[in-house]
Amino acid sequence: MTTLLLVRHGLTAMTGPVLAGWTPGVRLDERGRAQAAALAARLAPLPLAAVVASPLDRCAETAEAVAAGRTGPAGKVETDDRFGEVRYGDWTGRPLKELAEEPLWRVVQAHPSAVRFPGEDGESLAGAQHRAVTAVRDWNRRIAAEHGPDALYAVCSHGDIIKAVVADALGLHLDQFQRIQADPASLTVIRYTETRPFVVRVNDTGGDVAALVPEPPGEGSGKAGLGPGDAPVGGGA
Repeated sequence: MTTLLLVRHGLTAMTGPVLAGWTPGVRLDERGRAQAAALAARLAPLPLAAVVASPLDRCAETAEAVAAGRTGPAGKVETDDRFGEVRYGDWTGRPLKELAEEPLWRVVQAHPSAVRFPGEDGESLAGAQHRAVTAVRDWNRRIAAEHGPDALYAVCSHGDIIKAVVADALGLHLDQFQRIQADPASLTVIRYTETRPFVVRVNDTGGDVAALVPEPPGEGSGKAGLGPGDAPVGGGA
């Protein structure tokens, strides 16, 4: 029952007005560094087995804040390109206000599974989801094998990638992923079991995280007798 903590990177000067994509050198600004520090402080009590990041600077910096002060494997950020941003091709670096006038914009909003971004290095949203979900499955197996099935680990990634992973966990078609939100420095939590994933939190930007540590089997209010992949009828306690 490995638990994945999906973290979106903190704010940069380009976050919001411009589609940064894989633009090199986009680092956290002062606001983003403060967000990363606050998130790291929130997550400090959690026994993370690993901290993984997209290779892009803004994610690496956010992940480094989370890993700082930790011992063992979680004290060193591991990089996985599969958690990198969608490759937006010719849209990269352009203002969102300008992109909203493009015919493809409406397709991105209403039928994202059909979208491939223009340009030689443009990626499809379906392809981006596939690589990210494959990475999650690979890391789940690795973390469970090395640290046990109840281990927690963190991955710092990007808004559209996080939304795509959540859509998969919810069993939603990719065309519904625009209904999901992942703000800068937000926390989204998915607990994976052999039966199904459980989406525990989405777009969490504050509050206690102690309950994210899984309870031993059979313990906890309303959970006695349930298997690790069982959903309590009525919602449980």
